[in-house]
Amino acid sequence: MELFFQGILWGLALAILAGPILVALLQAGVEQGLRAGLVVAAGVWLSDFLYIVSVYFGISYVMAATSWSGFELTLGIAGGIILMIFGLGTVLSSPPDLSIASSEIRSNPKLFLKGFLINTANPFTVFFWISVMSVVIVKEGLNHQQALLFFIGLLGTIMLTDSLKILLAEVIRHKLTYGHLLWLRRIAGVILFGFGVALIFRVLF
Repeated sequence: MELFFQGILWGLALAILAGPILVALLQAGVEQGLRAGLVVAAGVWLSDFLYIVSVYFGISYVMAATSWSGFELTLGIAGGIILMIFGLGTVLSSPPDLSIASSEIRSNPKLFLKGFLINTANPFTVFFWISVMSVVIVKEGLNHQQALLFFIGLLGTIMLTDSLKILLAEVIRHKLTYGHLLWLRRIAGVILFGFGVALIFRVLF
């Protein structure tokens, strides 16, 4: 159980960090409700799961790829552009009507794709999972069963904390007007765009 709790601690460390994922989750939760936020989160969770599987079973290939001198530059520029596109699209679009039924939003694949792409294209996500694999799995020599226990704790904590963030956004949603949502969307878009610009600036300079 020690490895399970170790995974929980890693998950909590990731949960308290503010980044584009937090902005996307809160925006969906505030604007469109709990189910919409969970759809975005599901895209994030699938991305994390695929990273875990890819890095765990292909650690040698991943380490070789990250050792390439242009890896961080290429990933940073690609991730920055994706964040800027989502940010610009958020700024230029209008929030949905608060009267829209959450059941209509639940099946919107764009929300799922948004969560998946923002998380997948975020270089921090890549290096986080590589760090976890290097520091915990490889260094401590965990077998498959031990690694599974660790990742259940880690990914389970991420899913729980993300859900709590969305639930908080849902509570706030009922206290807002359409004008509030419009301003929140503009702010969220600017923040996402800013994350993209900062990411590109960081890898270039």
